[in-house]
Amino acid sequence: MATPPQASPGYSRTITPQMDSLSSKPDQSAMSPAPPTISSGAPRFPPPISQQDQIPSPSIKLPTMLSPANGVKTGSSVPHMSTPPGPPVFASPVRPAAVPFRTSPATPQPVAFSSASSLPTSSPPYFSNGSVELQQQLPSAMEEPVPDGKSPCVLFSAHKVLKHKKQANVPSLGFGVLVSPGRDTSPGPQVIQRDPHRCHDCGAYSNLYSNILIGSGQWQCVICGNLNGSEGEYIALSKEELRNFPELSSPLVDFIQTGNKRPSFVPVTDSRTSAPVVLVIDECLDEQHLQYLQSSLHAFVDSLPPTTRIGIILYGRAVSVYDFSEESIASAEVIPGGASPTQEALKALIYGTGISLSPMHASKEVAHLIFSSLRPYKLNVPEASRDRCLGTAVEVALAIIQGPSADFSRGVVKRPGVNSRIIVCAGGPNTYGPGSVPHSYTHPNYPHKEKTAIKWMEHLGREAHQQNTVIDILCAGTCPVRVPVLQPLAKASGGAFVLHDDFGEAFGMNLQRASARAAGSHGLLEIRCSDDILVTQVVGPGEEAHIENHETFKNDLSLCIRMLSVEETQCFSISMENRHDIKSDFVFFQFAIQYSNVYQADITRVITLRLPTVDSVPEYLQCVEDEVAAVLIAKRTLLGAKSHSDAIDMRTTIDERVKDIALKFGSQVPKSKLRRFPKEISLLPEFLFHLRRGPLLGNIVGHEDERSVLRNLFLNASFDLSLRMVAPRCLMHREGGTFEELPAYDLVMQSDTAVVQDHGTDVFIWLGAELAADEGRSAAAVAACKTLAEELTELRFPAPRILAFKEGSSQARYFVSRLIPAHKDPPYEQEARFPQLRTLTTEQRTKLKSSFIHFDDPSICEWIRSLKVVPPEPI
Repeated sequence: MATPPQASPGYSRTITPQMDSLSSKPDQSAMSPAPPTISSGAPRFPPPISQQDQIPSPSIKLPTMLSPANGVKTGSSVPHMSTPPGPPVFASPVRPAAVPFRTSPATPQPVAFSSASSLPTSSPPYFSNGSVELQQQLPSAMEEPVPDGKSPCVLFSAHKVLKHKKQANVPSLGFGVLVSPGRDTSPGPQVIQRDPHRCHDCGAYSNLYSNILIGSGQWQCVICGNLNGSEGEYIALSKEELRNFPELSSPLVDFIQTGNKRPSFVPVTDSRTSAPVVLVIDECLDEQHLQYLQSSLHAFVDSLPPTTRIGIILYGRAVSVYDFSEESIASAEVIPGGASPTQEALKALIYGTGISLSPMHASKEVAHLIFSSLRPYKLNVPEASRDRCLGTAVEVALAIIQGPSADFSRGVVKRPGVNSRIIVCAGGPNTYGPGSVPHSYTHPNYPHKEKTAIKWMEHLGREAHQQNTVIDILCAGTCPVRVPVLQPLAKASGGAFVLHDDFGEAFGMNLQRASARAAGSHGLLEIRCSDDILVTQVVGPGEEAHIENHETFKNDLSLCIRMLSVEETQCFSISMENRHDIKSDFVFFQFAIQYSNVYQADITRVITLRLPTVDSVPEYLQCVEDEVAAVLIAKRTLLGAKSHSDAIDMRTTIDERVKDIALKFGSQVPKSKLRRFPKEISLLPEFLFHLRRGPLLGNIVGHEDERSVLRNLFLNASFDLSLRMVAPRCLMHREGGTFEELPAYDLVMQSDTAVVQDHGTDVFIWLGAELAADEGRSAAAVAACKTLAEELTELRFPAPRILAFKEGSSQARYFVSRLIPAHKDPPYEQEARFPQLRTLTTEQRTKLKSSFIHFDDPSICEWIRSLKVVPPEPI
């Protein structure tokens, strides 16, 4: 991403409907941090979101751009909003409101590839990089300057790398990269339908930085310096002729093989339209919850493509598998839920006369009939104490997806097939059958039974993953679902775990988006770097893969990660550091992603980038990519927050990080022992302040289960969604249907306006009291705000809840608690962020001040000063 110019004080951006082109420019750059560990906590393989260039002037009218993770398809223009007063259209990259801060990278910590646990990675790759010397020995090689590559799938925390190890490896300001293997790019990548050329020594791929001997067609590996043959393919008459090879002209290419070795493979236009989707539905719901669920289920089947095969399973004390061969009544095969299904029961189900999976064009009416036939729970038993055999139901779902096979194991059929999805609609905990826990926490053996249930669920999730089936668990209602038990089932299969307030609109939207997500399978991520760089940590939806390539590549020391699934909404966070002082002018990074896509074609995506090296610390700080660095820091920090007490400890580590950055990179304040936070990365404290106060580490979200789900979602989330979950974005409605982006400070609460606040998993619409009193204006403003909120989150998964409320209402606390208190700052600092304040009269300032009675927290400046650090300019 291109380094955005520093925001001027009081920067704001106006979004207008007239500009309808979307442009997002995620540029990358780099720096290096620490040794690799692998940790995974929740699905984390998100599409790198398009990062926006910082706006050069304080007030510009720009449409904003959003990536698929944020709800707008990359590269496509957002439709004009049709609500009064004329909907806004986004065309510029999405950036949080410009404030007097700018960010920088975070501290590297020797962690593990994050999933929820840290796994030690294999020994760090040691490459012999002789590229500099060898280049001088290739007089006929391609020597024309090649620009540093950029790719929307890879976002570095800085555009350059510090040469000196001691400076580069400062823990508080780490270097790293966000990689989104499944992200769609616009324009699409160069596609090559042949095998790639790979280094015989280390396994790296030929790329646009490789030196080519045009006479012999030999190419030099940028990773290890080895000279390789190309079987004469790279022999050319001129350097320009070699640019016809996509891999020698583009940093991102896709090698595609359409042959498929799977015995059951049948070519399809898009496997998403033919792969089975099985709904596993909790039948122990009260009437109110059931009514909402039925409405969401009816809308869900209406949204499915006609060729999608669907299965419907209900679970309570038994498992009911519905039969689509009956067109006039809802008929089901019933299997006991107290134990895993027997081989005989599964054979009877699979080889019987009933139809458990049926395409939508033939079964839509039957599906509607089944949903209409559902009845509420009748017994007088508390919600948490009702018998639910969720584990057995998922086992049965896996069996009917796999279909007939001679190989029965544990009652689950195993056979390769297309990518499938199981969506669990749960209203309570699994309390009956395998993987269950006691109804009450007070059970004398509860800790042991919970531990056993967690292991069983994780094992079942891994079985599903091996069978190319993703399990999403969508929970709703007021009954605790025992998150620690169910979450491993979704995570191990590569699926998502989402909590909802009820089975209403947000639940229904996530039901539809879960089934429509494009999921690749058999994913493998290989990371190769110059000999100077060491990978220290990987956070994302995967686990370390130990692959022996020594017979093919004798010195292949790449770090390999097995991906649980390959989706746009996932992302890997990779921390790096210098092995030693760097002597070369550039360092190289290559990321190779191998997977089978939704069309069942085998893809090898190769992304190769290089970053220049620098000696100057100020020059490096100028190259830090604000938002990327903040997200990297947040993901490393959240790895350690596995409980409420851990989260409190992580807030302290954020404080220490800010102090250490000021100590190592800040300037001495004249006539004082204090140090000033570096102005080059002045936005970083703001992101960290949001992080320590927000739902991920703070107390905004009430229950620890909710915070746990949010943290696991964040660890796997795309850059776009991750950034929004760290720092909310505020868009103020203006007359004429435009929206002005402003900093997320309490000063944004002006009674004559409406504000949209996007915080990733929640979007709030705040209506000022003065505007609410004008019925006509308020209706138009709310309509425009709702349209904007829907467009911002159009393709986001999970779909956020969207709430609208008035100033002073009880729900307004959701909005207020996510804003940075600035009302206690000196007037000159307030005006630096909001130049509009300079035009207010004394009466207006008094009215505005009365809105801030809710705030007792320190402002960001007070927080920084409490750490014995002087805030960065221009704060």
